[in-house]
Amino acid sequence: MNTRPDIYVKNNRNTGKRSVVAGLTLLSILLISLPPFMGPYGESMITQILIFSIFAMGLNIVVGYTGLFSMGHAAFFGVAGYTAGIMMVHYGIVNFWIIAPISIVLATLFAALFGIIALRVSGLYFLFVTLALGELLHSVAWKWRSMTGGADGLTGIPYPSLGFPFNMNATHFYYLVFIIFVVSVGLLYGIAKSPFGSALQGIREDEHRMQHLGYNTWMYKYLAFIIAGFFSGVSGMLFASFANVMAPEHLGVHTATLAVLMIILGSDRVFFGPMIGATIVLFLQYYASTFAPERWPLILGTVFVLSVMFLRGGISIHLIKFWNKMGSWYASTKT
Repeated sequence: MNTRPDIYVKNNRNTGKRSVVAGLTLLSILLISLPPFMGPYGESMITQILIFSIFAMGLNIVVGYTGLFSMGHAAFFGVAGYTAGIMMVHYGIVNFWIIAPISIVLATLFAALFGIIALRVSGLYFLFVTLALGELLHSVAWKWRSMTGGADGLTGIPYPSLGFPFNMNATHFYYLVFIIFVVSVGLLYGIAKSPFGSALQGIREDEHRMQHLGYNTWMYKYLAFIIAGFFSGVSGMLFASFANVMAPEHLGVHTATLAVLMIILGSDRVFFGPMIGATIVLFLQYYASTFAPERWPLILGTVFVLSVMFLRGGISIHLIKFWNKMGSWYASTKT
């Protein structure tokens, strides 16, 4: 039996990487093959889940890995969405290869600016400052009616053009979102498992100790804030064309709360947890809006309270425990 701890850790890491790659491969095959069998609604639902999964998993770099509860990243989601929408609706620029970089870079620049302001404080003050900054942009979108449509929102946002000799439709857009989702997950996994990601977790557990070890913890938190802003921009840019509309609420507390709930419900300590949370929240939103739209906040709040009471750490943690128990039971039946 191998008892060397360094080899044991290395083997565990390799097994974890193989499991993630295998899981992502199976998920990719499933998502590629689904459109012919889903119908328009199913295709739309999965597209929305993929978009919000990018948003929630990117935000989890700040919330789960760094331990900073940000309520302001919906602002960067909205900045990218409005930028893409304004370019397409007001200026007729529909080329994806122009729209995407400009929208994402602008969202990232706003994250870099807001991060300098928000990271001057910590704890609950950080949460409130990020919330206030998001509401500031919400107010701008509300009042700048000539560009944003004000309270009515910016409507008529089309699908972007990839420059291919066909018109983009819902199925084409689904596959575009899927490709960006796979690339985003790969990048986020690389960040999470890198020395940078390990340093963020160290800051989450004990920032003072990390400072004593020589880490510039403010810079690490600032970079994490910007990275999360980047992926918020990616998801916001896609959401504009998916929804065909951007409204002030997409910059404010409603969208920010939804993303944080996805993370908490799915688990902020499991890499794919926010994606599971996004899936659950969006399915709940659909069924609630179908049968009792006026009770949607009550239903979501009830589910959240029950998960906190009985599923501590998020649903993903308990799914993993259940899977391990089933594996142990299956192994015991073979001996």
